[in-house]
Amino acid sequence: MNNSIKSTLSKLSILMILTLFISSCGTRQDIVYFQDVDMVGMSRPISNYSPTIKPDDRLTIIVTGADSDLVKPYNLNTVTFSDEYGNIGRTTTQSYLVDPDGNIDFPELGKLKLAGLTRTQATETIKTRLEDFLENPMVLIRIVNFKVTVQGEVRNPGVFKIENERITLLEALGLAGDLTIQGRRDNVLVVREEGDKKVYYRVDLTSEAVFNSPVYYLSQNDYIYVEPNNSRVKSSNIGPNTSTTLSLISTLVTVSALLINITR
Repeated sequence: MNNSIKSTLSKLSILMILTLFISSCGTRQDIVYFQDVDMVGMSRPISNYSPTIKPDDRLTIIVTGADSDLVKPYNLNTVTFSDEYGNIGRTTTQSYLVDPDGNIDFPELGKLKLAGLTRTQATETIKTRLEDFLENPMVLIRIVNFKVTVQGEVRNPGVFKIENERITLLEALGLAGDLTIQGRRDNVLVVREEGDKKVYYRVDLTSEAVFNSPVYYLSQNDYIYVEPNNSRVKSSNIGPNTSTTLSLISTLVTVSALLINITR
């Protein structure tokens, strides 16, 4: 009787250890980034990237020139915010909303088609139009609604506003606290709006090919999703059962130990 109980106790203990091990196992291939970057001095040219303006973007456009009075009609008013006590807060320049057809209504110049242009191209377009009325005008454009969303198996999912309009996929994941150990690194999804369509890209972070991806540099309103790896999916699917099983095993081990003591 004693030997039989001891054997059962031993088997249950081994089963518990194996259950815990299986639920936490992983490999280097599942976790390490850029596994094929192993050449000393390996280099890759960096392309200059500028996002294109899209419908529903919000733009601030500031026109300056030698005569401040002459440029006033070409600028929107600024809005100054103050608190309930009358203390002056921040001052914000009003923005232009790009309509569904890709146009903005610009003071004095009327409708301007900006969608599909980079910020540099849009700047040159407006500057050229203004040269008929102003001497050496300067134009500064910013996309003020530039943001990306990161969700899934990352430490801090959320929506991140990007101030400088240039961010890589790796930087966005860094803002989200990087992938959790349960995040699948070889199949990250990026959803991008291109025209009137949503386009889906898959990126393998374990390969240096990520640097050649069309979504390595992100665009405004890109959505990034990190799916769970197989270990995470399995533990999620059997989570309640696993917890119950481990609890039952623990109870059986305790009962077996008591029986051993009683039969001594």
